[in-house]
Amino acid sequence: MTFYISKIFWLLAQPLSLTFTLLVIGLAAGRLGWRRIGTLAGTMAALLLFVTLFTSTGSVLLQVLEDRIPRAELASGGPSCIITLGGGFESEIIAARGGFEMTQAGDRFVETLRLAREFPEARILISGGDGSFSGAYEGDAVVGTRFFEAFGVPATRLIREGDSRDTFENAANTEALLAANNLGNCLLVTSAFHMPRSVGLFRKLGLAVQPWPTDYRTTGRASLGLDFSQPSANSQLMTTALREWTGLLFYYLAGRTHTLLPQ
Repeated sequence: MTFYISKIFWLLAQPLSLTFTLLVIGLAAGRLGWRRIGTLAGTMAALLLFVTLFTSTGSVLLQVLEDRIPRAELASGGPSCIITLGGGFESEIIAARGGFEMTQAGDRFVETLRLAREFPEARILISGGDGSFSGAYEGDAVVGTRFFEAFGVPATRLIREGDSRDTFENAANTEALLAANNLGNCLLVTSAFHMPRSVGLFRKLGLAVQPWPTDYRTTGRASLGLDFSQPSANSQLMTTALREWTGLLFYYLAGRTHTLLPQ
C-alpha cells in the first residue's frame, strides 16, 4: 500500500503537476468570487513554473546530492560482489519492441558491465522489479540479466532480485540474498543523486556497502541563478531533485534511515 501511496503522491506533487493544480484552484476560486485565493494560487503557480523552467535551482539541488558521497577506494583485487540497483531500462518500450532500451539511469548497467570485465571474479547482484502501477512488465533484474549475458558475463556470476519496486525494497530484498550467497561489503552502483538515500537504507539494515556512484546529471560547478537556455532540461532536473529530496525526507521520518542526508 505504501508503494502505491508514494506513487500517487508524487504524481500530484511534482513541479508541473503542482503548477497545474494551483492554476485549477485559482480558476475555480475566481469563478466563485474568491479573488484573494485565486490571485494567491495563480501567483504561486507562476512563481513555481518560473523557478522550475528558468533558474538553475534544480541543478543546484541535484548537485548537492551528487557531491555527497564519492566513489570508494577499491581494495587490491577489487570487490567480491557488485550490487546494481534497477531503474536503467525502459520496460514498457522493451516489452513492445525488444532490445535493451535504456533510461538516463542506464549508466548504472553500463558502469557495472565495465566493472564486471575489470574484476572477473566479482559476483553481480541485480536488484529491480517492475515499479509500474500495472506490474505487467519485466523488471530490471530480468532485463539486466539478459543484458549482461549478451555482453559475455556468464549466468553463474549473476544473482537476480526481481521483486523490489522501490529503493526500500531494493535494500530489504538484497539483504536476504547477500546472506544466502555469503557475500558482504559489496560495491553499490546507482545514480550519484540516488546514492545518499540508497546508502542510508543499506546502513539502517546493517549492511556495509562501498558506494560507486554513476549517472551524474550535473557538472559539479552549478550555481544558483537564472537560466533561460534550457527550460525543458531545467524542468527535468528540478523534478528529479525534488523527488529525491522528498524520498530522503520520507524515509528519514519513517525511520528507514538514520539521518536525513546520509554521507
